Amino acid sequence: MTERPSRKFAIRRLVLVLMGGVAGVAAGLAGVYGIATLTGNLFGGPAGATACRPAVALAAKLAPLATGEVAAVSMAKSPLKVPNLTFQDAAGQPLALENWRGRTVLLNLWATWCVPCRKEMPSLEALEKKLGGAAFEVVTVNIDTRDPDKPKAWLKDVGIGGLKYYADPNAKIFQDLKGVGRAFGMPTTMLIDPHGCEIGTIAGPAEWASDDAVKLIEAALKG
Repeated sequence: MTERPSRKFAIRRLVLVLMGGVAGVAAGLAGVYGIATLTGNLFGGPAGATACRPAVALAAKLAPLATGEVAAVSMAKSPLKVPNLTFQDAAGQPLALENWRGRTVLLNLWATWCVPCRKEMPSLEALEKKLGGAAFEVVTVNIDTRDPDKPKAWLKDVGIGGLKYYADPNAKIFQDLKGVGRAFGMPTTMLIDPHGCEIGTIAGPAEWASDDAVKLIEAALKG
């Protein structure tokens, strides 16, 4: 006859099973939402989360301005230190998001195969011409992976010369943003504060030359 386990052993076994279940749920959530979300954003750790709290406060202040042509912008509700994204300049020299510390950045990922990306490019250029300077830059990063000359040729053909050319031919920048839950499609655009913290993100195009967009960016620059 098989001996029944003691009550103490049964309780200990139940605790282990429950602990395993909790761990499994946590792992599943990490896969869906990203480890950074579950841990208060590991990109910068607790110090990064602390540094980004002012960006969340600013986002709340700007939320009423996310309307009309920029109504799809999702304002930050929790601190997110944007990963130190890397890409290249027009000459192929390496750059990183850290190069823009101290400036507010509208970071835009685009590709020639993305019709909405091409459609919004003139408005991004217009925004840069209007507000670009020592405190702000529209940083458009091309992620075409096949023909590195194609995006440059396209910009020339349509007469866009007011934006500095940046590219990531490996499209790693998209994957890095996807890893923190901020890239679901193209185009992807993030408004980032001078400390490298998210203010707001939009998946899809916007009319960046509109009064709505200009008011939003101007308010972000005033803080």
